[in-house]
Amino acid sequence: MTPHLTPRRERWLLLTLAGIQFTHILDFMIMMPMGPQFTALFGISNAQFGLLVSAYTLSAGFSGLMASTYIDRFSRKRLMLTMYTLFGLATLSCGLAPDYVWLMVARVAAGLFGGVLSALSQTVVADVIPFERRGRAMSVVMTSFSVSTVAGVPLGLFLATHLSWHAPFFGIALLVGLLALAAWQSLPRLDAHLHHPERVSVWRGIGQVLAHPNHLKAFGVSGLMMFAGFTVIPYITIYLQSNAGMQSHEVPWIYLCGGTVTLLSARYFGRLTDRVGKVKVFQRLALAVTLPLMATTVSQGLPLWGLLAISTGLFAMMSGRMIPGMAMISSAVEPRLRGTFMTLNSAVQSASMGLAALVGGLIIGRDELGQLTGYWMAGLLGVLASLMSAWLAGHLRLHESQARAMV
Repeated sequence: MTPHLTPRRERWLLLTLAGIQFTHILDFMIMMPMGPQFTALFGISNAQFGLLVSAYTLSAGFSGLMASTYIDRFSRKRLMLTMYTLFGLATLSCGLAPDYVWLMVARVAAGLFGGVLSALSQTVVADVIPFERRGRAMSVVMTSFSVSTVAGVPLGLFLATHLSWHAPFFGIALLVGLLALAAWQSLPRLDAHLHHPERVSVWRGIGQVLAHPNHLKAFGVSGLMMFAGFTVIPYITIYLQSNAGMQSHEVPWIYLCGGTVTLLSARYFGRLTDRVGKVKVFQRLALAVTLPLMATTVSQGLPLWGLLAISTGLFAMMSGRMIPGMAMISSAVEPRLRGTFMTLNSAVQSASMGLAALVGGLIIGRDELGQLTGYWMAGLLGVLASLMSAWLAGHLRLHESQARAMV
């Protein structure tokens, strides 16, 4: 067991993990707004571009399932550095891709290695940070989504517009190299789980995770939490432009306003989580998010400021509930099984996002004017999923006795 981290080293650790999450999320997000460039450059259809985007999530989910067989067999630090380096090389390959097939293969590889990083980062936080401060620590790591939205995506689009579509991937790969060095310096050994007296075999560990009713409830909360948002989120830009009349040059304001507010609100939700309680804050935010979620699907006819107010509220509430949600879910498992649990949880989340987007796409149609129809039904399905997640969270049992971290 390594010595207790000093406040300074703990702060650098959290910032490094946030940076790793930032590159992983940005690598996924940067593909979507670059759709017109790829369809024109490679001469592909919208369906083929959709497959290019989903390849990352699908391979990440598969990677999470596979990682559950080995993640608790290695030092967290060694595994993090290995996977992150391979992720950087895969991202570099995306930038070097000469055609659609090469890019598809590189995206699959990036998903395979990147899919493990999210689970590893959350596992490290749960291992290192004491329970009573875990919500605040998780909020630092989760701000990576906000930063990638408000800064990463616009900067990536700027590079793609003024240099080439290769530039964003080269930039991400360079940042990965720098952050890998920072992780090598800031991460402690993180191998106490290897010496646990009750350590079990890989398959027995997976069996123990899946056999525990509390773990299945946590997976249910996690899956419903992701499903609730992704019935609506993938189609927001299309709806706002085709139905609500938003112009293409106004779309970046969605990311700037939503990302900025989320960046400011994340620390508040983190402190609130530690002060009020993980389950209570999650339940409140899971209820609160239903308002902007449903409003987004029926916002046709509103002025620009109204559309931005709704989308910003959705961004803030959607990412805000992830803070108590992940702090709660990571505390629902024993430390010796946490790595296996979190990788399985990552796979559940990836599958839920893909399923939600697929179901939403089946529900939503288009009329003769090209406007979306049935979007409100996709929103209602997301609302029901969020309400179910709040109810199921109330039945979770957390290991609140873990006052000190296992490192």
